[in-house]
Amino acid sequence: MKIKDILKVKGSKVYTVSEDATLMAATAKFFSNKIGSLVVLNDSNEFVGIISPNDILKAIHEGCTENCALQKVKEVMTKNVICASDEDTVDYIQAVMTENRVRHIPIMDKKEVIGLISIGDVVNAQISKREVENKYLIDYIEGKYPG
Repeated sequence: MKIKDILKVKGSKVYTVSEDATLMAATAKFFSNKIGSLVVLNDSNEFVGIISPNDILKAIHEGCTENCALQKVKEVMTKNVICASDEDTVDYIQAVMTENRVRHIPIMDKKEVIGLISIGDVVNAQISKREVENKYLIDYIEGKYPG
């Protein structure tokens, strides 16, 4: 199964935030949209990073000033983002996420973000794949196929 198969089901909606937005604005987007990451765009609407609630918590832990809520997204976002293609396999993405301890990977087509895959999307895809395989195996064992 490929990432494009997940995007067909999930859709390609990506929530974004400006790199100049405050951490409070980013936090509001996390809660209002019930999401775990935001793609960060610059003034030219170019992809420059990703931010998650963990990035904000890390900033607080590392001594964010008393005006932490007003700090800019670009000050705490992840800049060196691991990205993938919609042609990558789900198994490959799962391995990349596990090895790098990331929960979200932007899906790129050249320099454009065309989707965002979460670890939950990967797990759901793996479960669906296994359910189909199990059904076919059970049907085969039970002799439901002409032989």
